[in-house]
Amino acid sequence: MDEDRAAAASYYPAEVDTARAQRLPRDQRRAQLLAAATREFASRGFHSVAMDDVAVGAGVSKPVLYQHFASKLELYLALLDVACAELLEVVRSAIASTTRNSDRVAAAMAAFFGFVAGRGSSFRFVFESDLRTEPEVDLRIRAVHQDLAAQIGAVIAADTGLPDQEAELLGFSLIGMAETGARYWVDDPAGISRERAVELSSTLAWRGVRGFPRTTPG
Repeated sequence: MDEDRAAAASYYPAEVDTARAQRLPRDQRRAQLLAAATREFASRGFHSVAMDDVAVGAGVSKPVLYQHFASKLELYLALLDVACAELLEVVRSAIASTTRNSDRVAAAMAAFFGFVAGRGSSFRFVFESDLRTEPEVDLRIRAVHQDLAAQIGAVIAADTGLPDQEAELLGFSLIGMAETGARYWVDDPAGISRERAVELSSTLAWRGVRGFPRTTPG
């Protein structure tokens, strides 16, 4: 990676890089670079994209890119962190939006489908990463699934009285169903509207969850 930096620095004059970098505040430049990287990684995958591709896509020199991200992996991890945070927030908000559990299931399903449909390519970093063999990537993806399962499992445990581990297992199962259904729908909707897809998925999920004895109204 040091060789990459040295080569890039020798190719692009330092004064040009400085002039370019000063055109945008650091946070705006970082956002610009992340947007360009999202397009590249989502369309071509991690292994087919070079830092040069991201720099060209962002309209900057490679040294400017390296000022923000020391490596391609660091850049990818930054994108993954953003995508994971987005998914956690939409699901957390969905669960907190109502106290009626049938509505919570529907809201959580809608959150998954909305994330897949409305977040551009962010969902691919969480659901379809071609870099799961990389420990830091796998750790983040496992963590977001664990967090989601814990949130859903806590609601199930409170409602049914099931032990925490059993409720969390159900949480993981619901996440798997939501994730698989949403991915299938966005890749091959076959004329099914998002509203109908959410209705079908949430009906299936709720019929499963409500089969457990309930200890509280909902």
